[in-house]
Amino acid sequence: MRSFLSAASTVLLVLVALLTPLSSIAVWADREIGDTDSYVPTMAPLASDPAVQNAVADRITDEAMKKFDASPFQEGARNLLHEAVVSFSGTDAYKTAWNTVNRAAHTAVEQALTSNGGDSAGMDLAPVIEQVKQQLSDEGVPFADQIPVERTRITILESDKLGVVREVVDWLQIAGVWLPVATLLLAATAVLFAVRRVRAVIGLGLALAAGGALLRLAVTIGHGLALDDLPPDVDRPAAGAVYDALTATLRTTSWWVLGAGVAVAVGVWGFQRSWLPWARER
Repeated sequence: MRSFLSAASTVLLVLVALLTPLSSIAVWADREIGDTDSYVPTMAPLASDPAVQNAVADRITDEAMKKFDASPFQEGARNLLHEAVVSFSGTDAYKTAWNTVNRAAHTAVEQALTSNGGDSAGMDLAPVIEQVKQQLSDEGVPFADQIPVERTRITILESDKLGVVREVVDWLQIAGVWLPVATLLLAATAVLFAVRRVRAVIGLGLALAAGGALLRLAVTIGHGLALDDLPPDVDRPAAGAVYDALTATLRTTSWWVLGAGVAVAVGVWGFQRSWLPWARER
């Protein structure tokens, strides 16, 4: 009976290690990706990211240059407009427009990451372009008043292999808080089943640390897969910045879980090595 309980405890601890990263992703998918009020603040720092600013400026400049002919000063006009847009991207007006764009784009991102379908997600830069045009026109930048304010889409997520990702994220959103609760119950059961509970608590700490490490590994691998699968016309540095912003919470969670697991394991091990022998002698 003792050997059975010991084996059962070990199996449960392995399950805890495997379910810890899935639980973290489930909460992330439900509370961050699935909620507009959480998604917008998550994407807000990208307004100050140089790669994203450059990608937005490229897109706005390309669209603007299609609408008017500045020959023989075409290249010079393009560079001037591009630099002006990049300069404007550091203003509060730009950041406000950026948040407006992301709030509108959230539904498309959520649909692309769930079973609702869609192989890509993007954002309409029209609110940003409107602010850019107004600001640059007020500053007297040449050709600024000719910038067309119309639907201009920039792709932030695109893949022809999103099927598996959608299935996983959709399932995790359904799991929601139940998966973390189940993981906690398994952890408690593993300790209760253990013949030597102090060792079981140490094992639980190691299982949590392993789960945190697996979560960090999954985020790292996901970054590579996401960029490798992008079409050639999508700006990779900007896409990488978007991925990092979306998964920032997961990276932070992975380090907290790993650190907490190591702290529990080392703390209980130290307690077992020092205080218990002293207590027996007393």
